[in-house]
Amino acid sequence: MVRTGLDLWMSEPDPELRTARLGLVSHSAAVLADLTGAVNALQRVGYTLTALFGPEHGFDGSAREGFNVDDATDPRTSLPVYSLYGPGKEPSELSLAGVDVLVFDMQDVGVRFYTYLSTLYYVLLGAGKAGKSVFVLDRPNPITGTILEGGAIEPGFESFVGVVNIPIRHGLTLGELARFMNIEYALGADLRVVTMQNWQRKMWFDETGLPWVPTSPAMPHLSTAVLYPGMCLLEGTNLSLGRGTSLPFEVCGAPWLDGYALAEEMNALNLAGVRFRQTWFTPSASNHTGIECQGVQVHVIDRNALRPVEMALNLIGVVRQMSGSAFGWNSHLERLAGGGALRSRMEAGIAASEIVGSWAESISGFVHQREKYLLYV
Repeated sequence: MVRTGLDLWMSEPDPELRTARLGLVSHSAAVLADLTGAVNALQRVGYTLTALFGPEHGFDGSAREGFNVDDATDPRTSLPVYSLYGPGKEPSELSLAGVDVLVFDMQDVGVRFYTYLSTLYYVLLGAGKAGKSVFVLDRPNPITGTILEGGAIEPGFESFVGVVNIPIRHGLTLGELARFMNIEYALGADLRVVTMQNWQRKMWFDETGLPWVPTSPAMPHLSTAVLYPGMCLLEGTNLSLGRGTSLPFEVCGAPWLDGYALAEEMNALNLAGVRFRQTWFTPSASNHTGIECQGVQVHVIDRNALRPVEMALNLIGVVRQMSGSAFGWNSHLERLAGGGALRSRMEAGIAASEIVGSWAESISGFVHQREKYLLYV
């Protein structure tokens, strides 16, 4: 079994930190193998928590995507919970006043626009300014550390869903990303990473022996995370991605689509590792809320062969061709893609394979750049 940074920190408590006031930046998916949460685990071995900090979706993991989260008080421990997904994304001077050391423990999904890495960026930035140490308790990249996809962020398109210039699917753990961001972006934090034991880059999450806990309301399963690097790009369109159903990011559709025809067109492409089946669903959030949609469910046949970003570009292309004027874009695509080039190329009819090929140079450069920050083989 893989042992996370939290697990190892519990088994070998740091005596120098026993008297320190700890601020925990975490969420409900940060658990031990027996599902004990990070707060209980830290208190159980004698660490002193004085503040909690929550990312997008909140410390308890229940808030909807994109909605500001307010400061609160934890009902069980009575500790203050400071939001890092409200008007400010960086820990404030007030929130750090009663904290000596920040401890960061979150389960990520390995994708640039999943915002926990952005929260980590701002935690490192704020800690550097305040002179606070940061301990990152590392966890697996659930979709492996070996497969990279996606283009670079164009200058001027940095955002909270693209805070650093890395591929969409970056292949790093948050511990490795902390090392990368702290140096490459001169964040200035006194950083220590508590590394995992027994994790290898080729591992998928269900090969670690660890329990999967939903990392956010729309990330209920590992299968969701496998498709997310590509399917999330469809949020830059007027399609529904099944938010509010049991299969978010595993289905897509719209009221005007013909699901049978879409499945046939997509299967005819013979994309590696994936098949498509017609489906009907009624989303309860985001696009087409409360309206029955036709579309497809994406079934992963071989996750090692699948390239979800390329698959999603093909899916958008086929839907555009089928839908005519009913199809539409929105500005979120530029934030997710890290610029306007992707939309321009797709509107120009450039094949998905050619777009993917154009990313080879930036991915190769990143592979070389990240090498000195890797912690696992």
